[in-house]
Amino acid sequence: MKTFIISALLISVSLLHGAQREKINQDWRFSRFGQMPDGSTLTEPVAPAATPGAESFADTAWSQVNLPHDWAIEGPFRMDLPNRTGRLPWAGIGWYRKALPLESTDQGKKIYLDFDGAMSQPKVYVNGVFAGEWAYGYSSFRIDITPHVKFGAANTIAVRLDNIVDSSRWYPGSGLYRNVWLVKAAATHFSYNGIFAYSQNINQSSADVVVTTEIDGPSQGTTTEHTLIDASGKVVASGKATAEPLRLKVKSPQLWEAKNPYLYNLRSTIRRGETMLDRHETRIGIRSAEWKADGFHLNGKRVQLNGVCNHHDLGALGSAFHVRAAERQLELLVAMGCNAIRTAHNPPAAELLDLCDRMGILVIDELYDTWSIAKKPGDHHQFYQAWHERDVANFIRRDRNHPCVIAWSTGNELPEQKRPELTVVSEKLTQIFRKHDTTRQTTLGINQLSAAAGPFGDSVDVVGLNYPVKDGKIFEKIRARKPQVPVLTSESSSCISSRGCYFFPMSWNKAAGMQGFQISSYEIYAPGWANRPDLDFELLEKHPYVAGEFVWTGFDYLGEPTPFNDDSSIALNFNNEGAAKKAMEEFKKLGGGAPSRSSYFGILDLAGFPKDRYYLYQAHWRPDFPMAHILPHWNWPDRLDKVTPVHVFTSGDEAELFLNGKSLGRKKKAAFQYRMIWEDVVYQPGTLTVKAWKNGKPWAEADRSTTGKATQIVVTADRKSISADGEDLSYITISVADEKGHLVPESMQRMKFQVSGAAAIVGVCNGDPTSLESMKGTELPAFNGLCQVILRSKAGQPGDATLTVNAEGLPAGSLTISCK
Repeated sequence: MKTFIISALLISVSLLHGAQREKINQDWRFSRFGQMPDGSTLTEPVAPAATPGAESFADTAWSQVNLPHDWAIEGPFRMDLPNRTGRLPWAGIGWYRKALPLESTDQGKKIYLDFDGAMSQPKVYVNGVFAGEWAYGYSSFRIDITPHVKFGAANTIAVRLDNIVDSSRWYPGSGLYRNVWLVKAAATHFSYNGIFAYSQNINQSSADVVVTTEIDGPSQGTTTEHTLIDASGKVVASGKATAEPLRLKVKSPQLWEAKNPYLYNLRSTIRRGETMLDRHETRIGIRSAEWKADGFHLNGKRVQLNGVCNHHDLGALGSAFHVRAAERQLELLVAMGCNAIRTAHNPPAAELLDLCDRMGILVIDELYDTWSIAKKPGDHHQFYQAWHERDVANFIRRDRNHPCVIAWSTGNELPEQKRPELTVVSEKLTQIFRKHDTTRQTTLGINQLSAAAGPFGDSVDVVGLNYPVKDGKIFEKIRARKPQVPVLTSESSSCISSRGCYFFPMSWNKAAGMQGFQISSYEIYAPGWANRPDLDFELLEKHPYVAGEFVWTGFDYLGEPTPFNDDSSIALNFNNEGAAKKAMEEFKKLGGGAPSRSSYFGILDLAGFPKDRYYLYQAHWRPDFPMAHILPHWNWPDRLDKVTPVHVFTSGDEAELFLNGKSLGRKKKAAFQYRMIWEDVVYQPGTLTVKAWKNGKPWAEADRSTTGKATQIVVTADRKSISADGEDLSYITISVADEKGHLVPESMQRMKFQVSGAAAIVGVCNGDPTSLESMKGTELPAFNGLCQVILRSKAGQPGDATLTVNAEGLPAGSLTISCK
């Protein structure tokens, strides 16, 4: 039987000691031109850094910003902008400038700028001279600025960015939205992402660690050494690379896996005689991975991929990357039972993979949403032919050393799949991927299912299917063609809902469930190509050889507010339902333009508050975790004596529902049943209680009570102590509650926020996909009882910070956090 082996020791965070590598995120000057936030146009000045002498360009009136920076998230939201990209003013031209002093002692060194991401089409200038560029806004890249700098003097770095109108299907963000690094290296040094390590012959007693390196500069008379250090600081293997590759023998290796994501340090050094020229210290993980006909195997054990797709924005923070924001998202997903993510549809921030390495989360790392054929007129297709080989090289060389990465995704839902003569595009791209990494397999997201069972599907190693429920026999068709090919569901469900909204009468028509611009949260509604989660659960159970699923999406994200598109594509959201015409008519009645600014797909909303669907996935993905969840809420004064269906999500196999102590019946899950439903519950105020059993034994209980009036504001923090480094975040939840502290579920009171002390407000959100209020303001209405404030510490200012929340008719709420 053919299997795909990707046994590998892989590298996580890279720290340079021989070379100096430091973030230069502070004290940039920024200004934008072209299309402005208010809809006006501002002419770009004569090249602020494009001609010699321009380093003296007057930028004192420009804004002073720190990176990462997203120039568009401040808004304002505008109804005249497309809602598919979030109604935010992200298109336009941005310039960043920074003073960069270099010591005379730096003479003779190589000086680089490393950009983790720049949206988009960055052009970099040094002292008025063009130094380099890139095209893809999601790529990490290096610019050699050595020929253009002055040593022992101040230098001026300038970066021009140009976000083209109609270049994205979702909110892409804008600006220098990831870290920028200054690297000072000896003339001889490790190449950019030039170290690659993988492992072979892994068993309980030993593993071979194979290390290859690339070096820039004169290498005559140099030696390269590699030392492997365990988590306690003990050297477990070392050697000199007299020939490439170097093979290190590790005795009794600790393997990287979800429950124990063990990381070693790999220290790589270049010396000439006794002089150290360069050194990298990297955390690494040893693990074996295999894609087989029956799914994915990690360290010899099959692992079902319970995954989600995530876009790169971080809610109220926009596309500006913050480590803590990404870590919080991953923590919430892990608690749900998620063990994998797909980086849809672009390379993630490097730090996201560092987090997944540390937390034991598996990753399908995706490069493109577009190849050579456009999805939008201004998208990356126009750069594909000239840039794709460089994009692939930088993408893989940066990420190939992460133990979390288990497959490369070359793209998503490409128009080429519909044209058999263009299968060669995918075949050639796969060859380029293999050129840079032979230890992993390639995949892609195919939504033209007939193409998946043909040559286009053959062009990658693992066939990824988007929404296979559309053709329940597609897996059989693929395996009839290639019996041993691994298959996975690269996108599933696309269920849509608004947290805390429930509409009646409840309909099982998946195109129903809308009122205004909100979607009922019974978690059964979906656009035409999609379906409720239950159907994917069933499909996977009936095809146990499928590696797993990646749900669209883990979190709501800015843009793509399906089904409330502002253009004619809204009809596509209701295909095969016979409801397109009716939907368009209703759409026009609602004003002809949806205020919706963010998606409804998320299992969690834009603020990271769980929707009911979160508990459906938790019940299925964590079968050994005792839990039960009831929906809807139980505040329905206008539904007295009316039928109000109740759904229960539980990891148990039996449940009994009670209303005010009276049993409404005990139910047992049938085959392929993932929720328990009491269709005929007649509403009476009071308390719903569910008791769940598993294997005949009590398992879990939950309740939902009719609350009293809102009497208080409850303020809680995900962490009450954070680092005073100017980067750490505390996520504050504001709840509208009754006198017993129960959430009042339909509260929409307007909240006003004030903070004093050692932190500042950097974002506010309520999870309402129709809200067009600033997420950088100091007030916001609650949405169904909840809203959020994100606090960031102030660099070098330890102390306490107090958030005070006021709302009309309620006593103020407050919370104090510590910044250390």
